[in-house]
Amino acid sequence: MSLQHRRLGLVDYRKAWDLQREIHADVAEGGEERVLLLEHPPVFTCGKRTDDHERPLDPGGAEVLDVDRGGKITFHGPGQLVGYPIVRLPDHVRVVDYVRRVEEALIRACRDLGVETARVPGRTGVWLRADATRPERKIAALGIRVSRGVTMHGFALNCDLDLGWYDRFVPCGISDAGVTSLTAELGGRITCDDVADRVADAVGDALDGRTALASLS
Repeated sequence: MSLQHRRLGLVDYRKAWDLQREIHADVAEGGEERVLLLEHPPVFTCGKRTDDHERPLDPGGAEVLDVDRGGKITFHGPGQLVGYPIVRLPDHVRVVDYVRRVEEALIRACRDLGVETARVPGRTGVWLRADATRPERKIAALGIRVSRGVTMHGFALNCDLDLGWYDRFVPCGISDAGVTSLTAELGGRITCDDVADRVADAVGDALDGRTALASLS
């Protein structure tokens, strides 16, 4: 799929949010679709379903922001590849169908790197299955908003993120599972730069089939 992606480096969350809204308005008026790929300084973002008790009591100096996406609280920080696809959805495509397509792209990208991941029934995101010593653990989170038929927000893939941040809260409100990263699973450092082009290609290929998205639900 010819879907432009922009690599932006480390960007303050609020500035990236403003940029998303600017691009979203343009795409809604027929402008060029694109995917923003970036990292954020440490920040906790609380989706619409976040309960007060799920917010971190000690955010460690990171900002805690309420945002207009679905889902619960998550964390963004350096070493995590964040992707914001800003694309039009056909009228018949539900948000959940779009989410499944993005999940599939991340599963493919992780597999190409040697990490086998999957979906977990009833849980959004991309996961490693439980084994003899470790529980299910999430490697990528998703949170989406659709307005005027155009998507905002997106996904966050843990590449070389400091996982200690997740000790400060319950990620996505799920207390019986863990969190991991590509670096933790592969035993060698995997940076956002190492995977950005691979992820962009996988997302582009996945969204090329938007007219058939319902088949993944």
